[in-house]
Formats: sequence, structure tokens, C-alpha cells
Amino acid sequence: MNAIILATLGLGTMFLGYRFYSKFIAEKIYRLDPDYATPAHAMRDNVDYVPTHRIVLWGHHFTAVAGAAPIIGPGIAIIWGWVPAFIWVTLGTVFFAGVHDFGSIWASVRNKGKSIGALTGDVVTQRARALFMIVIFLLLLMVNAVFAVTISRELVEMPSAVIPVWSAVAVALVIGVLIYKAGVHILWPTVVGTTLLYVAIYFGEIMPLSVPDQFLGMAPGAQWIVILFIYAATASMLPVWLLLQPRDYINGIQLFIGLGLLYGAVMFANPTIVAPAFNTDLPSGTPPLVPLLFVTIACGAISGFHGLVGSGTTSKQLDKETDARFVGYLGSFGEGALALVTIIAVSAGFASLAEWKAVYTSFGEGGVRAFVLGGGNILATLGLPLAFAQTLLTVMAVLFAGTTMDAGVRLQRYIVQEWGVIYNITPLQNGYVATAVAVGACLTLAFGAGGADGSGGMIIWPLFGTTNQLLAGLTLLVISLILVKQGRPSRYTLTPMVFVTSMAFLSALYQLWNLYTSGNYFLVFIDLLIIGAAVFVMLEAASALLRERRAASAAKAV
Repeated sequence: MNAIILATLGLGTMFLGYRFYSKFIAEKIYRLDPDYATPAHAMRDNVDYVPTHRIVLWGHHFTAVAGAAPIIGPGIAIIWGWVPAFIWVTLGTVFFAGVHDFGSIWASVRNKGKSIGALTGDVVTQRARALFMIVIFLLLLMVNAVFAVTISRELVEMPSAVIPVWSAVAVALVIGVLIYKAGVHILWPTVVGTTLLYVAIYFGEIMPLSVPDQFLGMAPGAQWIVILFIYAATASMLPVWLLLQPRDYINGIQLFIGLGLLYGAVMFANPTIVAPAFNTDLPSGTPPLVPLLFVTIACGAISGFHGLVGSGTTSKQLDKETDARFVGYLGSFGEGALALVTIIAVSAGFASLAEWKAVYTSFGEGGVRAFVLGGGNILATLGLPLAFAQTLLTVMAVLFAGTTMDAGVRLQRYIVQEWGVIYNITPLQNGYVATAVAVGACLTLAFGAGGADGSGGMIIWPLFGTTNQLLAGLTLLVISLILVKQGRPSRYTLTPMVFVTSMAFLSALYQLWNLYTSGNYFLVFIDLLIIGAAVFVMLEAASALLRERRAASAAKAV
């Protein structure tokens, strides 16, 4: 099959989902009110709660939720063949991710900007909230620690990406000041800032930068990890308008252009898909497609992390409630488009099936490197030098991961501060202390479990997929409970909840057995902790759901 057909079918399906299905959800299920006073106005503090133009907020939300996962997941899952990955990404975006991301923003906006974890205490029970927040903290720990490793590896392997990656921070700070303090219209900062970022890619090619081979006993990868967490800690404490919003926005513009170039190259070159539709010659040790496909591809189909961003940072910046559809559902569309082009890059970006098989020699291979190699080959058909094309895609992947770290550390700080309020621990309510605890936990995992190279986050990474999808199921269940309390239809959130939760539990059990038989008892303990907490929250929420339905039925009978 030619790649242009795959791109057209996938993008067309997602567009129809946004045009019609999201409109139905917005009007009939969530029932958005343009006159509702959002927390950004009602609780404005110009640090976390700031009314934001929906395009800028879309850029923040899209880049914060995307990360490197919609590249890594499809880049690995293609080992089962491109058809299963394609179907899950397209239908998952329309009926799962869009409803989930949109719903988490709406639910938080309607409840004073509370995170999905804090909301659990209001609509389920306080015990459920405590356990839910443990699952959330562990997920954020995984995301931040692993993305730091991912970024550090790319900066070591591709030193030409260093200048453009860090230039994005400087450009974002200037844009934030121009828009929010100098009152400059958004157009010219966008045009000039985007141009500067692409100029930075050019300079990165001619002036690659590297850190020393050894510094304070740390190798280059470990040095970058420390630098990244110092940056993330600083960024998490700055007002959102100064760095988080403009960085995510300008990165979103650049990344959107990158997607446009990739899709343009696909339309121009129309490469042939060399990967098998269904791979019957799987490498030894490859796990079964069902249920593992549905946790290997999380971001790009549905991801619990998105609910944390939607209810953690995005909801606090929503100018009008009606913007939630544009920001949340269209944000998932953007991520689905990234996952789709990744599928195309890693299935049609190689010259032959043999070349493709040389990359996919075992489960877990592929990911970002396959995306950079395959996508670079496709971009080169536009006349771009191959090295420049590969640097461009590396910068894309690193910027996605970096913006996720920005949001992830800030969200971890929120969780720690919420614990301080819940348990009346005054020091934890302080933003600086909470940030130190969050970053300290990540660095402890990185260096405590991984040693001097700081790669400890990769040890816990195998549990990310199942934890992420369990969290997505729990988020959909909380949203469903809110809908039932308000007497609205809940089947549009409960149906995807049942599916994604079932796949996640099956995957967790499969993983648990493999970890036990391999003697990895540390991960067995963590996996059991996550499964136990998720089961308890699920049972509590299901009980609350049944109570609300009985109460609604009794009220109708009267």
C-alpha cells in the first residue's frame, strides 16, 4: 500500500471525529456554557490561573500531552504490523482520547480547577483520592525520569540538536514578556520566534555542542539529566505566562510545521509501506498483540497522563468553557496526527522489508531512532539534506519530551502541595519545598536505581504503559460519575472506560507474571501496588456510580 492512502484515511477519520463527534459531546453530554466563569477568571492569580487565548492554550496542551510517547509507542508497536497500530490510533483518537482529554478539562473547570486526583475525593471517597494520587505520583515519576533519559540520550547522540533545543527556552521567555507585559499582538512574536527556531537548527548543524566527557564523575548523559531537572524545577515555579505557555505555544507552532513537512513529503513522494500489514514473523520474545498493543500505544490513542495535564494546568488557563472542545479534543487530534505520521515514517521510511527487519530485531526496538531514520529518509525527498532532516526530527522529539517534563514537574509539585493540604503538612504546601520533593524523587530514581549514568527511570519504565492506561480508565470513570450525578448520559465515557481498563488490567497481569518469573521483585512490588490501588479506586467509584444511578431512578419513580 502507498503511504498517501494511509495518511488520507487516518487524517480524514480524525477530522470527521472533531467536526461531528466532538460537537455532539460538547453540546449534548458536557453541555458547555460560554457564559460560565472559568477558574482562570474566578481564581486568577497570574501564576497558575491565567485566562489564555485558546490558540496559545491549545499549543500548551498539545505539546505538554504529546511528549515523545506518540513517537515511541507507535515506533515500537509497528512490530505487530501497521494495520493494528493504524486502527487503534485513528479510532482511539476519535472515540477514546478526544472524549477523555476534553472531559478532564471540562470536569476540572466545573470544579474550581481541581486536578482529577482531588476530584476523586469529591465525587468518590477520600480513601479513593489518597490511593488515586499515589498512582498519579508514580506515573509522573516515570514520565519525568524516563523523558529526562530520553532527552539526554538524544542530546548526546545528536549534538547538533543542543543549540535549537535550548534556543527554544530563550525565545519563549521573550515571547512571554512581549505578549503579556508589552502587549504586543501574538502574530509577530509567533512569526519571528518560529523563524529564529529554524535558524537555530541551521546553526546547530554547523556548531554542534557537547558537554564534557566527565564532570564531577558524571558521564555526558548523567550531566544532561541533572541540567534538565534543574531547568524543569525552575520552569515549574515560574508563572505560566512567562515560560510554560509561550514555550509550549512556540514549540507547538514549530512542531506543527514539522508535521506539515512530514505529511507534505508523504504526499509528494508517496512512499511504499514496506512493513507487513500483520507481522506473522515476530522476533522471539515478542508479547501478544492483545492486550499489549493497547498499552504500548498510549499517547496517540488514549493516555491517562493527558487527564493530569488537562485537569492540572490546562483547566486553570481556559478563558471560556466552550474553548475546552478546541483545546482538549483538537489537542488529541494533533497527537493522533503525530502518532499516525510516526506509523508512516517507521513503516514506509525504509527502502525494503529487509532493511525494516534489520531495525526491528526484538520487541522494544524502533521508537525515536526509527522515527528519525525513517522520517529523515522521507523528508529528504523534498530536497532537504538528510543530516538536516534528521536533526529537525530529533529536535521535534526532544522538544515534545521537554515540554512534557515542564508540565510533569509542575504537576508533581501540585500533587505534593495537595498532600500538604490534605494531611496538614505545612512545609509541603510551600511551592519551593514541593518542587524540591518532586525533583528529588525523580533524581533519586534516576541515580539511586540507575547508578552514575542516571538511567534508573528506565528500570520502572516497563510499568508506564499499564499505569498510564489504568489512570485513563479511572479518569473516565470519575467523569462518568460526574455525568451521572448531573443526570446526563454516561455511556459515551463508560464504554471506552471499560475497554481501556480491561486491556490495562490484562496487560498488568501479563507483566506481573513475566516480572515474577524473571526475578524482578522490585517491579513486582510496584506493579502490585499500582494494581491494588487502581482496583480499590475502581471499586469505590463503581459503588458510587451505582448509588447515584439508584438515587436517580428513585427520584424519577417519585
